Amino acid sequence: MAVGQNQKNRKNDSMLTKTGKTRLGPLNSAQLTSLMEKSTKPKEKGKILRALSKLQLVAA
Repeated sequence: MAVGQNQKNRKNDSMLTKTGKTRLGPLNSAQLTSLMEKSTKPKEKGKILRALSKLQLVAA
């Protein structure tokens, strides 16, 4: 979303990084699993799985 725009007219979205990638840290496990089902790229799926495992380690 933020890719291809300059900083002046870029909308500030706390769930996206400066380059337009999604932030996985503040999401809960239900949100991460729904994001996992929607994603198609293997690289994104790996990041989501890693975030899920970190979330489960903290909860345990």
